[in-house]
Amino acid sequence: MIEENVKDLLKQLEAGNGRGEKITLVAATKTRTAEEIQRAVDAGITDVGENRVQEFRDKYDLFTGANRHFIGHLQTNKVKYLIGKAHLYHSIDRDELARELAERSRRAGIISDILIQINVGNEETKGGYPLEEGYAVYSRLKDTAGLRVRGFMAMLPFTDDERILIPLADGMRELYDKARAEDSNISYLSMGMSGDWKLCVSRGANMIRLGTSIFGKR
Repeated sequence: MIEENVKDLLKQLEAGNGRGEKITLVAATKTRTAEEIQRAVDAGITDVGENRVQEFRDKYDLFTGANRHFIGHLQTNKVKYLIGKAHLYHSIDRDELARELAERSRRAGIISDILIQINVGNEETKGGYPLEEGYAVYSRLKDTAGLRVRGFMAMLPFTDDERILIPLADGMRELYDKARAEDSNISYLSMGMSGDWKLCVSRGANMIRLGTSIFGKR
């Protein structure tokens, strides 16, 4: 099933997003075994994302052939376990975390690639910066030694009402376009999960994070 799901998804993504851009499919691997992950990678997945630091560490050496993303909420006291191992941090949602990651990266002599997390729906249950502050945050972090801003990440509200979702998705794309117009490092708008990825892709997301659509229900 995993292999069939991966091949079907990759085929659907061949045409790119609504702007004709290539889409990066990140397999969300929370609670999935290393064997399941390796099957997905062997079927064509190039990027995998973990939500929890412990799982990231435990599985790190158990499969091969994919970029490792960290896509969950990250506590500052656990940053040290990911330095030099995470290909991209999707959830830089506060200045304190950015400072810690920058400091740890400088000490290690590396540059960590990050996405700025935007709380696009202003939801109390989600972290991230307000959309209206997104560009100012980008401007502040883009010159931070030890960090390289590669784009933005957002999770849309859990609703099927496209009258709500489309303006929010479009707002994220406008933010992405504004930053990309002046910065060639800006490459990723990570937006879209198993329930809403098609809408997000149609509105300009070029990175999506899918778990259930690949591995089935937990």
